[in-house]
Amino acid sequence: MSDDRRSVKTYVPAEQKDRWQEHADELGMSQSEFVRTMVQAGRRGFSLSDSGKAAEPGPSGSDPEGDTLETRVEAALADGPLSWEELTEAVVGDFEDRLEDALDALQDRNRVRYNGRKGGYTLTDE
Repeated sequence: MSDDRRSVKTYVPAEQKDRWQEHADELGMSQSEFVRTMVQAGRRGFSLSDSGKAAEPGPSGSDPEGDTLETRVEAALADGPLSWEELTEAVVGDFEDRLEDALDALQDRNRVRYNGRKGGYTLTDE
């Protein structure tokens, strides 16, 4: 990260700011550090571990904090109302890109291949 820093301002409801401050205090972070970390975590699809460090999500359906989706919904709605489609896009975010990367990696390791005759991706016998 460059030492060249810039300020970013946003406006959120007072109750949300208070929740963010409480969570930041629980993690031993400044509010700026908390917001910066949560934005980056949301963009990467990561969640915070108990130590406050960014941690890759566990297996599908795993949600160690129990509120990662709720946190993403709150963050998406922080700037105002969104339609169902807009909210879905904000929460899903880069999932399709991540899925493509995962499939590419699995294909590189010969664990998955695309089989047109079978109508899609299949596991290899290896």
